Parts: sequence; structure tokens; C-alpha cells
Amino acid sequence: MRIETIFFKSVFALLFLLASPLYGQLEEQKEQPITKKKSEKITKKPQVSSSAKEVVKSLELNDEEAIAKNYEILAQKFIDKEELTKGEEYLKKAVASYTKLKRPDDIARVSRTLAKVQEKQNKTMEAISNYEKASYNISNSSEQEMKINNLDAGRLKNSNNKDIQYDIINSNIELLQKEDNKTEELKDAFVQKAEINKDKNDYKAAIESYNQAIEYSKDKPEAVLKLKNEIAEVYSSTNQFDKAIAIHKNLLDGAMKSNNINLQISQLQNLAAIYFQLKNTDLAISNLKKAYQLALQKGNTKAVKESLSSLLNYYKRIGNTKESISLYDEFFKKFEHLIHSDSTLIDINTFQVIEGKIKQLEKEKKLKDRLISKTNTFNYFLIGSLILLLLLIGFIIKTLFSIQTKNKKIALQSLRREMNPHFIFNSLNSVNQFISQNKELEANKYLTSYSNLMRNMMENSSKDFIPLGSEIELMQKYLDLEHMRFADKFDFSISVDENLDQETTFVPNMLIQPNLENAIWHGLRYLDGKGFLSLTFSMSNNHIVVLIEDNGIGIKKSNELKTQNQKIHESLGLKNTQARIELLNDLYKKHISFQLIEKQHPETGTIVKIEFPIIDKI
Repeated sequence: MRIETIFFKSVFALLFLLASPLYGQLEEQKEQPITKKKSEKITKKPQVSSSAKEVVKSLELNDEEAIAKNYEILAQKFIDKEELTKGEEYLKKAVASYTKLKRPDDIARVSRTLAKVQEKQNKTMEAISNYEKASYNISNSSEQEMKINNLDAGRLKNSNNKDIQYDIINSNIELLQKEDNKTEELKDAFVQKAEINKDKNDYKAAIESYNQAIEYSKDKPEAVLKLKNEIAEVYSSTNQFDKAIAIHKNLLDGAMKSNNINLQISQLQNLAAIYFQLKNTDLAISNLKKAYQLALQKGNTKAVKESLSSLLNYYKRIGNTKESISLYDEFFKKFEHLIHSDSTLIDINTFQVIEGKIKQLEKEKKLKDRLISKTNTFNYFLIGSLILLLLLIGFIIKTLFSIQTKNKKIALQSLRREMNPHFIFNSLNSVNQFISQNKELEANKYLTSYSNLMRNMMENSSKDFIPLGSEIELMQKYLDLEHMRFADKFDFSISVDENLDQETTFVPNMLIQPNLENAIWHGLRYLDGKGFLSLTFSMSNNHIVVLIEDNGIGIKKSNELKTQNQKIHESLGLKNTQARIELLNDLYKKHISFQLIEKQHPETGTIVKIEFPIIDKI
């Protein structure tokens, strides 16, 4: 008996070891002539392999969004087949891709699925971590979803206290029932509740919970089937075998009507297990043999193995060697047909090939991502350096411009102050003249007016522009002083356009006075009779026009009468005025223009025209 047992075990082990190399041979056999039946079996499109091919495509395109989505789909295929380890692997990859894409809601959804898969594998700590991750990654969802994830994490943390777990599950069910499209979640919650009921030996409540789970799974026949099998198991565990048998027979009848071979096989196996428990070996063996034959016919290697193993174990126990050998002979005869007709084996082999490509592409993607990351880091560094360099250049340019502007303002002030000494010198000469002529009253009056004028001029000495009203006041005082000295040489008038606001309109400081001085000293004071000087402020086309007009001897005759020193001074005064106008235009962009015009015969005298736009803000 011992030798026979060893023989059986060796043959059985060899049998299933042969399957692995045979899977590889299937690809080679595709090129060889095969029967139509075999070809039809081989060319079926396996679900896992087709999903894996989509992953390959998205990896080749390096489309991160498609990669994440296809990882998630492939993971779900494995979960549906109850290959949880593979499902977990690809869910983790999906989470990593969604994290790169910064998609919190997708991270939350996949993390929750991952937590459920890990919970089924008793990876409690990892499941808790992913439930919590799902909770804090939810961005646009309701607060209730966050609570649901936190409750699930709390349920696992209290795995030793069934009462607390039961209360948490009930709280979860209440929250889920308030949300839309949560039938799958509610089904899972009632299953959890049923499992707690079983742990507490409350089998009646467990069955009620499974039935409630079925209510939320009506559109998913496979889920309903699993739940009904769970109910049958509860009946079996409580020795209610009649009820368990009734459920399996009912499912078997339905499977036969719909020609669902796999479901027939599983129900026959379940019935056989119950009949073994009832010591009804004849019915048990009968159902097992039916399951075995259907599995061979369907090409379901897994079911063949399970049914054959159970039959051989039974025959070994009763010492029926003849029946065991007969089963082996039959199995060997149909072994090649079984391998060729089992599409799952083709799927496994195809997936293994594709998975190798997936792993290779993932390695390449990591290298590409690393290279892109390094390139991006260098580019960011380069862009940052360029920005800093541009900021530095901008700062230097701004500093140089500021220095240049400051220098121009200093030059403008310097030029403006050059005009003051000459004016002061002429005024002191006038005082000296009054004193030498014993005109003390005139001298005192002149000094008083002169001091007022100088005080006003000093107050405005640092300003490039002053209000029109202040300029008119200064020019009035200046002309009054000059008229005191040359009362017999000229009279004057100042007129201002009534449309000009003297308080809000600004004019260039100390630009008019030197031209008034030239008109008096180089034109009017050389007349035999009495001349006239007019100063006019008018507005034309949104511009201020300043006209200084005299009927003196004119530029040409004035040059003939001047000493060399006077000529040099007048030339410097004119250049000073032009330089100040250039600086003002450069600094303030006011487009100030200056014209010096000599009147034509028979008239004598000069006209100075200064024009600039209306300035209401400096």
C-alpha cells in the first residue's frame, strides 16, 4: 500500500508539473496545423491578457493618465479572478501613477479598493493605512465619504472587539444608504456584518445580512452566486444540511438551464462535500465524477485537479487501487485535450509573456522619468540662473539710470544756479547806483523788493517745475525791480489766458526770467526813447505758449554795441537755456521748444517763443 501511495503521488505531481512546459509549447503550436476545435479555443481573447496589452500600449506611449487607468483595470481583472496578490500589485502601481498626476479623487478611490484587497489578505496595518489615505485624499467628494473611510480604518483598528466593529459597520451602512450609486459598497458592508454575526455564532443574523447583501447585488449574478454559496456554508456549519443541499441544487438547476458548465461543476463539488459529511459516499462520488467529467469536457484544469484529487483521496482511504488506476488512465488519455482546451492556461502563458514586457517597459519608463527629472532640474536651474541674471542686469540698468537721472537733475540745478549770480550782480549794481546818486529811498525800496524776490527764488531753487501762479508772481516782482532801474527805458505788461488754472498748471522754473533779462539789458535799455516789453501766457492745442516780445534795438544792432565780455556772457546764457531745455525734455519727456526770432524791418526787437504741453502733474 505504501509503494502504491508513493506511486500515485509521484504520478499526480508529475502530471501537473508537465502542464507548465506544455503551456509554453502552445505558442509554438500556433504555427502548426491544428483542428478547428483547437484553433477556436486558442484564439479566444483572454480578459487579463487583453487588459495587460492595454497597459503595454500606454507604457509605450508614456501616457501617465492611460497608464494609471489601465493598471486599475488590470488589477480589477485579477480581483475578479480572486488573484488578490496580483490585484494588489497593480493597484499600488495605479496609485503611484495617479500620485504623479496629482489626482486626489482617483488616489482616494484606488486606495480604498487597495485597502479592501489587503483586508481580504489579512494585511490589516496596510489596509488601515490605505483607508486613511483614501480619506484625506478626497477633494471634491462629500464629507460622508471621508467618514466612511475613517470608519473602515477604525473597524480594522478594533479587530479584537466585535461589538465595536458591529457598531462601526452599522454606522457605515447608514452613511452609505444616504449616498447615490453605493450598491457595491453596501453589499460589502452587509457581508462584513454577516462575518461578524458568524464570529458571534449568530447564524440567523448572518443569513439575514447575506440576504440583504444579495438585494444590493441583483445586477451582478456572480456576486449573488457567491453570496448564496456563503449562505449554504452557514447552513452546513450549523448542520442544516437539507437547506444547504436545497440551495446548491437550486443553483445547479439554474446552471443547467443556462448551460453554465463552470457553475455546474462548482455546485456538484459543493454537493459532494456535503454528502461526504452525511456519510452518503455513493451520492458524493456520483457528484464528484459528474464534476470531473464536466471539467474535462470544459477544459477547466483547476476543477479537474480538485475533483480528481478528492476522488483519489477517497479511493486511497478505501484501498480501491483499481478505480484509482482507471481514473489515471482516463486522465492521461484526455490530458493533451485538457491542456489545449483550457483557455485559462493560454491566458496565463500569454500574460506571463506580456508581464515580462510590462516590467521591461516600466524599467525603461523609470530611466526616462529619471532622465526627464534631471533634465527638468537642469532646465529649472538654467531658467532660474537666467532670471537672476536678468534681474541683476535690470538692477544694474535701473541703478545706472537712477544715477544718470540724478546727475541730470544735479546738472539742471547747476545750470539754473548759474543764472543767479549774474542777476544778483546786476541787482547790486543797481543798489550801488541808487546810493551813488543819493537816492536812499529808492535804494531802500529796491532792496526790500529785491529781498522778497530772492526769498521766493530761493524757496523754488530746488524745483524743476513750479505752479504758473508762482512763476507769474516772480516775473512780476522781477519786472517791477527792473522797471525801478530803467523807468525811462520801458514799460511792461503780463497777460495770462483765463482758461489756464494758475494753481494746478506747472511751468519750467527760471526758464522765462533770463529771456526777460536779455530783452531789457540787450535790447530796451539802448533805445533813445521808451520801449515796451510784453509777457504773454496763452493756450493753444493743449499746449502753453509763452511769448516774450520787445521793441528794442534787435539782436544784430545789440551785438554791434556789446563789448566782447557781454557777447560771451549772452552766448553762455543762451547755451545755458538750451541745455536746461534739453535736460528737462530728457528727464520729463515734456517736449519743450524754444525759438528766438528777430523782428524784420521796419520793426525792431525780438520775440522769444517757449512752448510746452500743459503740465498738471510732476
